[in-house]
Amino acid sequence: MSTTTATPTERRERTGRRWRFAALLLISLVWLFPLVWMTLTALSPPGSLVGGGLPRLGDLGLTTVREAVATYPVTTWAVNSLAIAVVAVVLTVVVDLLAGYVLAKRRFPGRAVVLMAIVATLMIPVQVLLIPQFELVARLGWVNSYWAVIVPRSAEAFGIFLARQYLMSIPDELLEAARLDGANQWQVFTRVILPLARPLVAVLVVMTFMYRWNEFAWPLVALRDPDLYTLPVGLAFLQGQYATDYPTLMAGALLSMLPILLLFVVAQRFFVAGLARSGLK
Repeated sequence: MSTTTATPTERRERTGRRWRFAALLLISLVWLFPLVWMTLTALSPPGSLVGGGLPRLGDLGLTTVREAVATYPVTTWAVNSLAIAVVAVVLTVVVDLLAGYVLAKRRFPGRAVVLMAIVATLMIPVQVLLIPQFELVARLGWVNSYWAVIVPRSAEAFGIFLARQYLMSIPDELLEAARLDGANQWQVFTRVILPLARPLVAVLVVMTFMYRWNEFAWPLVALRDPDLYTLPVGLAFLQGQYATDYPTLMAGALLSMLPILLLFVVAQRFFVAGLARSGLK
């Protein structure tokens, strides 16, 4: 039986693939380590890590998670976060899509200037906007309400830019054909643009939900009633002045991570396709 001998080029390619695999595996382990440590800490019994102890596999269980839910209003905080995130996703995605469609397919004077102004806002730190936003919601009488958290960020500059980049890839001939068939602007948007923009919608939904679900600084400023706290704000108050029960805190963090993980798993295929077609690498 004769065996084929690999050429030097094939051996170098094989060695290169092994090194790349090893590098990717190492990077994956580095990224996964905090998640694994958080999970082990959340499943450890309360007080088991006092003094810098390590999580023990034999002690792992759901006791800490159940105690965190029973002791603190974690369910209320989660419902608040879910309500704010869902309404914000609907509002933000609609605004981003409409703005991106106008900037991509409509011709009007100053369009480039408007786009540059929107992109320029990405360089403004979020902390700089806290005081103007608070003055705005205070004058509207929205302080300590859901609307104070939802409305000020209902249009995201990055979402508008992403929508514009994606919709630029849709041929103008499709829109012109729809107009020749008698479709108005709204019908063109709903019957031509939206069916072709499903991957974009998935990207905007995942990114907006993730941002709103994890947002901390602005809800901390706008909300005063503990019953209206979002989950990140509520978890911050679980840290004591002199000591912190890390298993309980990590249990809450683990619960807060599950909705985002589930959403990303469901929309992963559309998420990747949307980013690829938008021209972002």
